[in-house]
Amino acid sequence: MNDEPAENISGGASGGGAFADFDPETADTRAERVVDRLGDRYWQKTYGGRDGFECLVRTILSQNTSDKASQPAHDALMEKYDTGNPGDLAEALTDAPQDELAETISSAGLYNQKSETLIRLAGGIVEEYGGADGFDEFVKDGDPDEVRDALLDMKGVGPKTADCVLLFSGGRGGVFPVDTHVHRIARRMGLAPADADHEEVREHLEAAVPAEKCGFGHTAMIQFGREFCSARKPACLDDPDACPMADLCEQVGVYPETGELVDPAEAPEAAED
Repeated sequence: MNDEPAENISGGASGGGAFADFDPETADTRAERVVDRLGDRYWQKTYGGRDGFECLVRTILSQNTSDKASQPAHDALMEKYDTGNPGDLAEALTDAPQDELAETISSAGLYNQKSETLIRLAGGIVEEYGGADGFDEFVKDGDPDEVRDALLDMKGVGPKTADCVLLFSGGRGGVFPVDTHVHRIARRMGLAPADADHEEVREHLEAAVPAEKCGFGHTAMIQFGREFCSARKPACLDDPDACPMADLCEQVGVYPETGELVDPAEAPEAAED
């Protein structure tokens, strides 16, 4: 099993949680077999333990950009506004001048929008929870459904961001965040309907993958998407044998014989369902 890539949204070795071993031979569904094999290739880890507000900040910065771009923005933000006490970060961002924060996180892209979002979220968390410490306690100890609903009620927080906070901070089992990689791969492989939106993909994966495997399923699937099943050039398009998951994949929208590639929702076989 390989070490977890440091650039992953989990924060690498400092991402909290612990490594755990699972037996692929006990998989009950194809989705679970996919997750187990990805876990064997990359890593198997149960998550949790990150500070709730910092996790929210990190995930907001990662929206619509790569880890390579968002990580420097996160590091610059923490260097400028973190006092060493995680509970102070929300108050520091609440009082931060928007143009100053935007410049600090500029490497993440959409920095004006993200800086406004971070200041607004920080202010709401200070008002509602008394600050980052109270928010962290709510994320870790609150009812998961209530935590998710509260996060989704925050302007600028979508399902993927909410689920990342539940997973990486709260350590909640059974949470399978769906980003663009997971959305694409699950539908290509036939693990979810070809026309499923992000929430429908999440529901299918969480129903088919044991709770303790959802976390590393999410992070391992992202890494698989980067290395093999990219949006524009999946490995199997040039060489059907190049993908280590080929025997578990339905290749919805991918046609190695012709070199054609379409969104799974536009695939002829999807229209026939």
